[in-house]
Amino acid sequence: MRKFVYQFSEGSKEMKNLLGGKGANLAEMTNIGLPVPPGFIISTAACNDYTNSNKQLSEDIFEEVKIHLAELERQTGKTFGLKENPLLVSVRSGAPFSMPGMMDTVLNLGLNDATAKGLASLTNDSRSALDSYRRFIQMFGDVVFEIPSYHFEQALTQIKKTNNYLLDTELTTEDLSELVATYKTIFTQATGQNFPQEPLEQLRLAIIAVFNSWMNSRAVIYRKLNNIDASFGTAVNIQAMVFGNTGETSGTGITFTRNPSTGEKAIFGEFLLNAQGEDVVAGIRTPEPIKALEKRMPIVYNELVKTCELLENHYLDMQDIEFTIEKEKLFILQTRSGKRTAKAAIQVAVDLVHEGRITKAEALMRVETKQLDQLLHPTFVESALKVGQVLATGLPASPGAATGQIYFSAKEAVQAVERGISVILVRNETSPEDIEGMAKSAAILTAHGGMTSHAAVVARGMGKCCIAGCSELIINEKEKTIVLKNGTQLHEGEQISLNGTSGKVYLGEIELTEAAIGGHFDELMTWADEEKQLMIRVNADTPADFKKALLFGAEGIGLCRTEHMFFDEKRIPYVRQMILAESLAERESVLTTLKEMQKEDFTALFRIADGRAVNIRLLDPPLHEFLPTTNREIEQLASEMNRTVPQLTKRIHSLTETNPMLGHRGSRLAITFPEIYQMQAEAIMESAVIVHDEGITVHPEIMIPLIATKSELKYIKKEIKHAIHSIFDKERVVLPYDIGTMIEIPRACVTADEIAEEAQFFSFGTNDLTQLTYGFSRDDAAKFLGDYYEKNILLNDPFVTIDKAGVGALVEMAVTRGRMTHANLKMGVCGEHGGDPDSIRFFHQLGLSYVSCSPYRVPIARLAAAQASLNEKKMLTTV
Repeated sequence: MRKFVYQFSEGSKEMKNLLGGKGANLAEMTNIGLPVPPGFIISTAACNDYTNSNKQLSEDIFEEVKIHLAELERQTGKTFGLKENPLLVSVRSGAPFSMPGMMDTVLNLGLNDATAKGLASLTNDSRSALDSYRRFIQMFGDVVFEIPSYHFEQALTQIKKTNNYLLDTELTTEDLSELVATYKTIFTQATGQNFPQEPLEQLRLAIIAVFNSWMNSRAVIYRKLNNIDASFGTAVNIQAMVFGNTGETSGTGITFTRNPSTGEKAIFGEFLLNAQGEDVVAGIRTPEPIKALEKRMPIVYNELVKTCELLENHYLDMQDIEFTIEKEKLFILQTRSGKRTAKAAIQVAVDLVHEGRITKAEALMRVETKQLDQLLHPTFVESALKVGQVLATGLPASPGAATGQIYFSAKEAVQAVERGISVILVRNETSPEDIEGMAKSAAILTAHGGMTSHAAVVARGMGKCCIAGCSELIINEKEKTIVLKNGTQLHEGEQISLNGTSGKVYLGEIELTEAAIGGHFDELMTWADEEKQLMIRVNADTPADFKKALLFGAEGIGLCRTEHMFFDEKRIPYVRQMILAESLAERESVLTTLKEMQKEDFTALFRIADGRAVNIRLLDPPLHEFLPTTNREIEQLASEMNRTVPQLTKRIHSLTETNPMLGHRGSRLAITFPEIYQMQAEAIMESAVIVHDEGITVHPEIMIPLIATKSELKYIKKEIKHAIHSIFDKERVVLPYDIGTMIEIPRACVTADEIAEEAQFFSFGTNDLTQLTYGFSRDDAAKFLGDYYEKNILLNDPFVTIDKAGVGALVEMAVTRGRMTHANLKMGVCGEHGGDPDSIRFFHQLGLSYVSCSPYRVPIARLAAAQASLNEKKMLTTV
C-alpha cells in the first residue's frame, strides 16, 4: 500500500517536496536532537490524492493517520480523546515553499467538554484549560467552518468591557467558562449543529480544512505573485501540543538568527508570556523584545541562543524560529529560512561567505532577483505607511514610491514642476507625446493599460514609480477629477502617494526615504559579473538614463529609441512639419534641422559610452503618435508651416490609419520616405566621427525595426550605407559600424536565415513579437488577462515573462536559422523580457550575447544572468 504519512523520525530536510518545508524541518530538528514536540506529517501526496478524488479524504489515508496517532500516544504517554490524560495536537499546513500566513492552523485540537475538564484536573489549572478550549472553538470554527472570526472577537471584547479588563490574561476561570459557552452558541447559530465533541471527527475535519486552504484566495494570490506551482500541494503537520498559556513561566515567541531588516548578526525577535503562538502575530498584546527574555528566564534564553546558533550552522542560512516555553521548558515548533529585506538578504549572504560558511556561488543563489528593486528606488517610511489611507490598488508597473500633487496633462505637469511642485501625472493612458511630462513627474498613475503598456515601459526605463491599470479610479482628464468607488472626488493639485512596488494609491503625503546601495551590494554584483555569460546592456535614450545605468553596471546601450528624442517640446514642431510636408524639398529642409538635434544626442551618448556598445534603433512608431490633436496645436502648426487650418487638417486626416501599430511605421517609413533613415544614419555617423576625433572609440550599431523580409532590409541597408559612406568620403575617415535588425515579426523568425544574409546582428523585440504572436494588444490585454489567470488558461502574463512554448519557440527558431547563415551572429534581446529573471534564464540557454533592459533593472539582470549560469553548471555537474 502507498505510504502517505510519516513520523518526524522518518523525514529529513531534503524531503520538503513530499513533507512540506515545515514538516521536513521538524523532522530534521528531531533527528539532530532539538526539543521538538513529537508528531507526524501527512504528505503533499495525500493532498494531491484528496484533490484528485474530488476533495474526498480516503479512508486508507485516515486509517494511516490513526496508526501514527497511536504511535504519538505511545511517545507522549497520553491518549487522544481520553478525559484522564488527554493528548491534544496542533494541525498545521506546510507547503514545500514558505508561504507565511497564507494557509490555516488549528491549535488545541482534541479538546471537548470532557477533555477540557480532564486537562484542568491533570494540570490543576482550570484557567489555562478553559483558555485553550475557547481558543480551539474559535480557530476550529474559523478554519473548518469559515465562521468569521470577528463573531468570536466581539464576544471576547464584550466580556472584557463588562469587567473593565484591558488584557485577555485578566479573564478569570469563571469568565472563560462563560466565554466557552458563548463561543459554542456562536458556532451552533452559524452552522446549525453543535460543536463536535468527537476528537477523531475534529481531526478529520481539520485535515480536510488544511488541504482546502491550499486553494484559498490568499494562498492562490501568494503563489501567483511568487511563481509557486499549485501542483505541489500542502502537507499537514500533526504535533503534540505544548502550552505557552499556563502562567508567567510559560510563553511563546518568534526569533530570527539575524536581523531580517538589516542583516545584522544578532538574534532578533519577540515573545509573549502566558500566550499561545497566534497571539504574537495577532497584535492583541504588545510582545516584548527577545532580549528581555534573558532577565525573565536566563536559562531558557541561553538555550534559545544556542539553538539559534546550532540551526544557522546546520542550515547555513538565517533562520526564522517559532518556539513555546511551557513552565520554563523550551520547545522548538518550527524553523525555516527567514524572510528578509533585500538589504538584509545581501548582507547575510555576503557575511556568510566572509565567515567561511558558504561559497560565493551559494551567496548569489540566496538573493532573490526581484528583491533588488527594493534597494534601487525610494521607499515609504514603514511607520508612515501603516497609517496611510489606501484609495485604490492597480498594477505595480514600476517599483519605488512617490508623493505629489495630481496633474492631468503632461504640459501642465511640466509647468507645475517648473514652479517647484512634486507632480503625480494622472492619465487614462499615456502616449509618447506625454514623454516630457512623464520625465519631469515624480510618478505616473494610469487607469488603463497593463504591465507593458506605454506608461509601464517608459516609467521603468526612467526609474519612475508607476501604477498602471488602476481601474478602480475613474479619471476625467477634461474635468480634471479622479472619482473613487465610493463617489469621493479628487481634484487637480490634491496630494496623493503611490507605492509602485505594491500598486497601492494613498491619500495625501507619505514620508519617503531614499534607497542607498554600495558596500555589500557592490561586492555581490562583482561576484555576479564573474559568473554571468550574458552581457547586460540598457535601454536608454538620454544621457541621464545612460549614466544611471552605468552606475548600476550596464555594459552598453542595447536599445536607444530615437523617437523618444523627438518628443521634446522644442523638437516636436519640426517632427510634425517633417511628417506633414508635401514635397521632398520641404521635408529635407526640416530634416536638416532635426539632424543637428540628433547629433547633439548621439554625440553625448557616444562620449558617455567611452567605447561601449551603443545600439540605435531608427524611427519606429506610427506617424500619428507625433501629430497634433488639439485645435490650438493645429492652428499653431498651420501658422508655422504657412498653411490654412483646413489644409493641415485634411493632411492629418489623410495619415489616419485603422490599425496604426500594424501600419505605416518602422521599416515601412524608410521605404516610403528613405530620407528619414538617411538623415538619422548621417547624424549617427557624423556624431561618431566627432567623438572618434576626440580619441574615444566608437562602434555604432544601427538597428532597423519591423523588418519582415530580406528584401526590405537589403533596400534600406543600401540607402543607409550610401549615406554613411558619403560622410566617410567627406571626412576622410572610416569607422567600424554594424547594421542589423530588430526581430519582432513572426515571419522574420521563420525566415531568419535569409535575413541574416543582410544583418550583422539580431535584436529581439519581444514586446511586439509577443503582441503579434498572440494577437493581443499589449495596451488592452490587461482588461481580460485576469480572467485567463483565474481560469488557468494562462499561468503568467506573456508580456512580463516570455512564453517559451510559443514566442520562445520563434526566438529559438530565429537563433538557429540565423546561425545557419552566420555561426557567430551577434544576438540580443531589447524587449521588456530582457529584465525578467525567468526570461533571462531562457535567453542564457539559447546562448544569446546580451539582454537589454531599463536602467533600474540592470542589477536584477546581472544577478539573474549569474544565477542562470550557475544553474547550468549545477545541471552539468549532476549529469
